[in-house]
Amino acid sequence: MVRFTVLASGSRGNATIVSGGRTRILVDCGLSCRELFRRMNLADEDPETLDAILISHEHSDHVGGVAVTARKLGIPVYFTEGTHRAWMRWLQPRRQMSYAQWLEQMRKQAAERQAEADATAIEGEPDESDMVEASGPTEHAEPDKLDKTKDPTWLPAVEFFTAGEPFEIGDIQISPFTTPHDATDPVGFVFSSEGVRMGFATDLGYLSPNVKAQLKDLDLLLLESNHDLEMLKDGPYPWAVKQRVMSRVGHLSNEAVASFLEDDYDGQAAYVILAHLSESNNLPELARVTAERALNGWASLMANRLLLAAQHEPLSSLYF
Repeated sequence: MVRFTVLASGSRGNATIVSGGRTRILVDCGLSCRELFRRMNLADEDPETLDAILISHEHSDHVGGVAVTARKLGIPVYFTEGTHRAWMRWLQPRRQMSYAQWLEQMRKQAAERQAEADATAIEGEPDESDMVEASGPTEHAEPDKLDKTKDPTWLPAVEFFTAGEPFEIGDIQISPFTTPHDATDPVGFVFSSEGVRMGFATDLGYLSPNVKAQLKDLDLLLLESNHDLEMLKDGPYPWAVKQRVMSRVGHLSNEAVASFLEDDYDGQAAYVILAHLSESNNLPELARVTAERALNGWASLMANRLLLAAQHEPLSSLYF
């Protein structure tokens, strides 16, 4: 069974769970760990079943809770190398170590942890005096093991992927593609599992040819519909921020989404989800009506059921 659950979508935090076969992936983690778990419980999702976290880009509303959540669950986090580097700079802007040096240090630490695990498997469980208690380290703990808990960038495991190069996490195939946004290396995704294809594209200033090519032959399409142009122009943002949002590396307007749905969309998805709606520069009904008009040309009883993802509550899970 394939399941798609949007836990939160908007400028205050983004998180979505994609499930296929025996694999569950958290796409972006812009909520605090506590709030993420609360949302998962509301959606009847068990946090302990997550296998990995997948990050689209480094903006805080997509990565704000990733470190705490990954450490809490002991699961790997997947980034592009550029996004990982930018995330580290965001958390430790004054760090003197170069990224290449940090990466080599992390590889050495991973090798040491694996060697320790192998030794434990051979020799048996360590004595109590050799362990670091959950409530705090003992006097026998090694200094480097104590310091990692103070490093905000420390993760149980980091895996890298590259836009344009498909890869797999368990039973889910992932095709990452570049998106035009003012981040270091932003990407969207197409997820495939059990014959179901799901497209995921938020935080993009326009629908570039490569993005349009990816968003075809889908069973589910999640697409940003961030703002109404007139509301944005008349709204409270400073002019510089308005220019940024309207730029080709900003966010998609309702009108841009409608143009895509009319002219470039193939009409095949069972569900179309509008996501990342601005609370200041959009209204759910405006986004809905604009998209519905554009979808009128795709007459189908089984496709194009339009849904809106919300910021403050999960969207009901979709099953295939």
